[in-house]
Formats: sequence, C-alpha cells, structure tokens
Amino acid sequence: MSAFTNPLKQRLKEAEPLFGLWLSLGSADAAEALAHAGFDWLCIDMEHAPNDSADVTAQLRAIAAAHLPTEPVVRVPAGEGWLVKRVLDAGARTLMFPNIESAEQAAHAVRLTQYPCAGATDGLRGVAGVVRAAAFGARRDYLQSANAQIATIVQIESARALEQVEHIAQTPGLDCLFVGPADLAASLGHLGDAKHPDVQEAIAHIGRAAQRAGVAAGIFALDVASARQYREAGFRFIALAADVMWLVRATRAALQEVQA
Repeated sequence: MSAFTNPLKQRLKEAEPLFGLWLSLGSADAAEALAHAGFDWLCIDMEHAPNDSADVTAQLRAIAAAHLPTEPVVRVPAGEGWLVKRVLDAGARTLMFPNIESAEQAAHAVRLTQYPCAGATDGLRGVAGVVRAAAFGARRDYLQSANAQIATIVQIESARALEQVEHIAQTPGLDCLFVGPADLAASLGHLGDAKHPDVQEAIAHIGRAAQRAGVAAGIFALDVASARQYREAGFRFIALAADVMWLVRATRAALQEVQA
C-alpha cells in the first residue's frame, strides 16, 4: 500500500485559504453529508461535543466514505497521551490542542504525536501496528512515515497564551496557530464580546506572530462576514461556524419565513 500522507499538512504551508466547519453534533451521518459540501476540512470536536474515541472513529470513516479531499481534523479535549494515541491510531492525521499557553506546552503537544525514532527521539507516542491508521497492518510503511505527516495545531485562547504567542509560534513541528475568539475574549475580560477592540487587536497580534514564524494562522468565524474579514487579515485556516449553528439558523429562518 502507498505511503501514508497528509495533504492538509502540505496545504497549510501554502497561501490559499482553507475553509472548514466544526462538527459538534457527534453524528457520523452529519459528518458524511457535510463531507460532500466542499469544505477543505472538518473538525471533529472532542472538547465541547459529545464525542468519544468510538464516535471519532465513526466520523473519520464517514468523511472518508465521501471520497473527496475534505480532511478531518480532531480537536482533543486535552494533551493527554493515552487519548492522543487513540485518536491517531484511529486514523486522524491532523490534531488540534486547546488552550496552549506556553512554548513548553506546544512542544509537548507535538511530542505526543510523534513516535520515538531517529530525529524525534523525544517522541511520546506509543506503538501499535494493527490499527486503522496503518490499514490494520496493510500499510507497512506507516511507522516510518507517520511522524512527518501528522499535523499539529494549537489553540491560542487566553491572555497568558497571548503573552507567550511569539515563543509558541516558533515551536518546531507546529503547523498552525488557531484562535479561539470566545475563550480569548473571556480571558481578556470581555466575556461574550469577541468583537471588542481589545480582542480584535489580540487576534491581529496572533496572526502577525504566526506570519513571522512561517506557520498558518487559523480562527473560528461565527459567520460569513467574519470569515471574509479574517481572510483579508491573512488568516488561512478558517472555520465557518459549526454544523449545529447552521442547522439552527437555517431551520429558524425557514420557519420564520413560512410563518410570515
């Protein structure tokens, strides 16, 4: 079987914007349907959605069933080694780590995705060969190719992270800094107000830090207008809200229209 590759990791190095969607419903059916929508990536959320390891695996299979270039991203709830290796063994190739506040935490996140081997002797990932990621043993070069293909995204979403963002951005093996506007706003004293000028300046600062470090900058956009604004500001990895948000918006709008 051919080498294990992650096209999203390469695309994160390029200039074109990559648009994604958050998967919060915990539904493999929704994941498969949305994989046909044309997004560059879909984020399976384990932090704020009811997804466990089995749910993640089901959604990875569902996205793959669309046979389209939509790449799954998995946001783990924390940098716990046992959980990270389950997600990687299930076949995830791009992981997002929430609430990273220092270069040391960012480096630890990268280490969790890496096997210990020549060039990455401090890798912390445990080895299991007969797993979905390795096509249950049929992808014989998986162990040799995985380290170079796993993409690591870290979230900047606190005042402390903002202070350390220049150092975080320089972490070897890091592919993207991703802004969590809601938590960042709360940490800066503006709970529920991500549009506050202080928050917007913090977001711009994170984008500049990513650009200087040569890594992609990403962000969660609540609507199309915000997504366009962030794209113009240089953000290249943009989440266009979430499945549950579009479900509620579209059905509410249709109901209001038919009732008018």
